[in-house]
Amino acid sequence: MAADNVFPELKNDRLLRAARGEKVDVVPVWVMRQAGRYLPEFREERAKCDFFTMCQTPELACKVTLQPLKRFPLDAAIIFSDILVIPQALGMEVEMHPGVGPVFPSPLKEPSDIDKLGSPDEVCSKLQYVFDALTLTRTELKGEAPLIGFSGAPWTIMAYMIEGKGSKTWSLSKGWLYKYPTESKKLLQIITDATIKYLVGQVQAGAQVVQVFESHAEHLGPQLFAEFSLPYLKQICDGVKSEVSKLGLGDIPMTVFPKGGHFALKTVSELNYDVIGIDWTVDPVLARQAVGPNKTLQGNMDPCALYANKEFIDATVKEMITKFGCDRYIANLGHGIYPDMDPEHLAAFVDAVHKHSKK
Repeated sequence: MAADNVFPELKNDRLLRAARGEKVDVVPVWVMRQAGRYLPEFREERAKCDFFTMCQTPELACKVTLQPLKRFPLDAAIIFSDILVIPQALGMEVEMHPGVGPVFPSPLKEPSDIDKLGSPDEVCSKLQYVFDALTLTRTELKGEAPLIGFSGAPWTIMAYMIEGKGSKTWSLSKGWLYKYPTESKKLLQIITDATIKYLVGQVQAGAQVVQVFESHAEHLGPQLFAEFSLPYLKQICDGVKSEVSKLGLGDIPMTVFPKGGHFALKTVSELNYDVIGIDWTVDPVLARQAVGPNKTLQGNMDPCALYANKEFIDATVKEMITKFGCDRYIANLGHGIYPDMDPEHLAAFVDAVHKHSKK
């Protein structure tokens, strides 16, 4: 277990302050997938080995996590990893195919396949490489910015385990919710139990904030979300906060990002997450009305806006900050940055956030 006092003192705590609702000098900003393919220095490393080798090699994961912070004055680092390390740790094979993304050679086809999965109790020992990467990265950051850990939400993970790859409809996995509701909940509970242990392990290893990605919320309507997503998101938040507190590591700020889940913002706001991420389809004013004054919002510029010229990016950020306000707000894109983005346009985004939010 790594206590805070074994790490360099944090010099930039804007993100943590904003997550807790405290005053900040400027709005903190980071970007989902900021360690990744849009950076030529990342592509150079990626050309030497496959994706999951990068994830599983702490020195490499650390190196690419720090790359964007060497270029941009970002207010957080997010550990280079993947949400699908949980299915891997449960015994499923996952491959990263160029131009396709993650592929499961043997996805779950029938409810009986659930019995082939490993135990959630074994997940942390199999994911020690993530914890090692976090500890190394937190040390190498030298307090320049806080370190974010993350996991996928149970429904999002389940959907990949059943579909076997990305999908436009996620109809195979949604079909399970209708055909096999009891077995679906059994699978969701296994993923939930594994995720709680995994996120607690990340905090012990040095993560200062953790984010839960419900990337496929948009494929569930209000009823399915309430039954097959919300209870597990609640368990994760309550379970992680409780365990972290028992370990004497304080109250860890937690973020949930229900992408496309505009219909669920009010119910999500009733959970104990400190921060709620919103995608670019949600009006910040309406989001604030839905979640109330006591949650921090994170988001939400359209990633495609980074294709525009720098003047347009600057004006868009100014309008975004006007709508969100500077309190209880963390600036970000409304989803991950795309691989063909010009890094200079990301620099314009980051600079504009700091410029227009300076008090």
